[in-house]
Amino acid sequence: MTEPAFLADTRASYDAIADDYAAMFDDELAARPLDRALLGMFAELVRDTAVADVGSGPGRVTAYLAALGVDVFGVDLSPAMVELARRQNPGLRFEVGSMFALDLPDAALGGLLARYSTIHVPTERLPEVFAEFHRVLAPGGHALVVFQARTEPGRRTEAFGRAIALEYHRRPVDVVAAQMDAAGLAVRVRTVREPELELAFEYTPQAYLLGRKSGDRAG
Repeated sequence: MTEPAFLADTRASYDAIADDYAAMFDDELAARPLDRALLGMFAELVRDTAVADVGSGPGRVTAYLAALGVDVFGVDLSPAMVELARRQNPGLRFEVGSMFALDLPDAALGGLLARYSTIHVPTERLPEVFAEFHRVLAPGGHALVVFQARTEPGRRTEAFGRAIALEYHRRPVDVVAAQMDAAGLAVRVRTVREPELELAFEYTPQAYLLGRKSGDRAG
């Protein structure tokens, strides 16, 4: 099956800017107390289960969750990002993979984090992604999806002095919540915060949606 162009472009773009991207966002959570609190809530819900950080990039949030006691591993589309994450976090597991076809058996996870990784997926393809999240989550498992809560799409053709081809999709909260609900990930928490304007790269509201797969967790 031919890979969609947006996946190939996303992989190539992040491969090109991996080191600079990691340096720019290295300490971003330090300026985001609410984000840390929401990640802490997620950690409480998924502790003692296997958790995937899907779109883990350089692994900084994977490492943050691990420090909170979560049995977490990272998955990213970009081989360069995965190599960087392994180098910076030698005690953690990182794999190359796509959120459209995770290399996991059914019901393998108690939790899944997708923090700004679905933003490169066209809205009409999101149901496929959420169906895959539903497949790999065990009954009672949680998915935390984080994205920019606006309506306009965009495209970057340059970053850090390098040519890229990176599309991103900011979406209304109701649209994403409806698609999660339709996929069987019932949204239990909706949090939208205003941008931290002191962060030069943040200028849109940020949404956190926590979905839960129906059924009771085994064990």
